[in-house]
Order: sequence, then C-alpha cells, then structure tokens
Amino acid sequence: MPGGISLRGGLGWPSAIALLLAVASFGAQAQTGAQTYPTQTVRLIVPFPAGGSNDVMGRLLAPHLEKALGQTVIVDNRPAAAGQVGTEAVARANPDGHTLLLVASSHTVQPALNPKLPYNSEKDFAPVSLVNTNAMFFFVHPSVPANTLAEFVALAKKEPGKYNYASPGVGSQTQLTVELLMRRTGIKLQHIPYRGGAPATQAMLSGETHFTMLAPNIIFPHIESGKIRPIATGDRKRHPRLPNLSTTAEQGFEGLVAIQWVGVFATAGTPRPVIDRLNKEINRIIHLPDVVAVLDKQGVSPNGSTPEEFQALISREIDQWREIAREANIKLND
Repeated sequence: MPGGISLRGGLGWPSAIALLLAVASFGAQAQTGAQTYPTQTVRLIVPFPAGGSNDVMGRLLAPHLEKALGQTVIVDNRPAAAGQVGTEAVARANPDGHTLLLVASSHTVQPALNPKLPYNSEKDFAPVSLVNTNAMFFFVHPSVPANTLAEFVALAKKEPGKYNYASPGVGSQTQLTVELLMRRTGIKLQHIPYRGGAPATQAMLSGETHFTMLAPNIIFPHIESGKIRPIATGDRKRHPRLPNLSTTAEQGFEGLVAIQWVGVFATAGTPRPVIDRLNKEINRIIHLPDVVAVLDKQGVSPNGSTPEEFQALISREIDQWREIAREANIKLND
C-alpha cells in the first residue's frame, strides 16, 4: 500500500482505522485550538526590570496585542539571574501561546558564556517574530574627560583599574562586548553588573559607574540633558539622531559592532497556527503610525520577520558569540 498504512507487522484494519481517527482528531483539535486562541490571559514575560529597553517595548506592544487578540495581555517582569529565571519560565510553560517571552539579543549571548543554562536557547523556544533593532551606544559619565571611545581607552591605559563599567547583568551583551574591547586594547575595567538596563543607567547617572554600553532608547533624554555622554555608536553607520557621533569602526575599532534586537518567543511545541497568528499581529502592530512614532523618538527601528528568519538570526548569533567568547577567553565568572 504505497503512500498509505501498511497492514504488515500485525496492524489490522481496526487498529489502522483507530490510528487514522486519532490523527484526524489531533489535527482537528490543533486547528480548533488555533481558531479559538487565546482562551485566557496572555502573559508576556520580560526577564528584566521595569524601565529597561525590553520592558519599554513590552509595554508598547501589550495594549495593541491585547486589542488584536481579544484577551488581557499582562507584561510580567521577572528580573533575576541575568534574565534566566523569566526565560526558563517560558521554556517550561504549556506550549499553547498563553506564555510568551520578550527578550533582547542577550538571549543568544548567554549560551556562549554559560554551558549550564537551565534551558536550550534554540530548542526550548519557538521564535515568533523579531520586533525591533537598534544600535548600542558607548557612554561615559560627564566626570570622565573623554569625548570619544578612543579617548576613553587612552585614559584607561594611563590609569589601569581606575574606571569601572556598568552592565545589565552577568552574561549580557554589554559584558561580552566590553570584555572583548578590554582584551583587544589591553585596558582594565572593573565590571559592575546590575539587574537590567534601567538600574545600570541609574548607576551611570549617579556617577556610581564610569562607562557602559547600552541601548539608547532609555538614555536619549539623559543625553539631551547632558547627564550622560555618548562616545561611540556600535552600529556600522552613524545614528540619525546623533549624526556627529562617530562609529567604533571610524575610531579605529574595526569589528567591534554592537547591535541589539528585541523579539518575541513562545514555548517550543506551540501549534504553528498560533505562532502564525501572533507573528501576523506583531508585524502589523510594530508598523502602526503611533508605534513607529514612539520607536523613532527612542532611536529604535521596527523590524519584523518571519519565524524562520528569526530562527536563522538566533542560530547565526549563537555561533558568533561563541566564537567571540573563545577569542577573548571570556567565561561566565571571569
């Protein structure tokens, strides 16, 4: 029986019919589930504190997603262990689309530094869509006499150990990039990890820390007020809001590229029709005029994707960060 169910090996007609009915029933249930989704509150877990760049995007996305889905969408901040606690909660959730993860590119950095993560960053999640991308900026506190990254590196070389740097947590993209900068230039900076971008920003504003690399969307107001000074952009091109700020490459740090993304994941095994519906709504929402206006003000670019495009990005970045971690000999507890 080419293309059908073979009766050899003891599978009789009653069993074959039962199997066909079971398969048909499963398919019907999956389709029905997708059509009725969501049936309860949708929890959008942000594994970092309120006020950070991830949280800002989550709270911008949630009300529009709530309206589109017809169910309450709650932004659930779970800031602990450099985002691992909230991320693991999604990895262990029921694969029904009612628990989602909104996380930044630190999601691909963690596997490069910690082989003992309580989840697999690729296999335990179903990519839904990329949401936005933005360049990371290098900043100093105004008390630091440097206007460029090159000047800061020169200062740090003259006085090893004098300056420290803030990061959103151990294993963050900031830590990996700054550690790479230190190894390529020979400077020594003390790492002070915080629980997210918002407290790292506050540490910079207060003068508790001297240097950092963060997304600009939560910092632009402080740049304009002079409370924090940008000294380089990690993008390959200059930022339209700060056209006089040179890139890392322009300052002689070729290959030191720092671009952050934010995206949405569901739990692995979530029905594809549910993923497709979420993908469609997210890609629509991030291009709404009022959403684009907010993102533009924050210096962020809306960049949707298909689930497949997002998966390819994740796999590519995990390989990239592992290579950089090996090159710079960076480990989780360095």
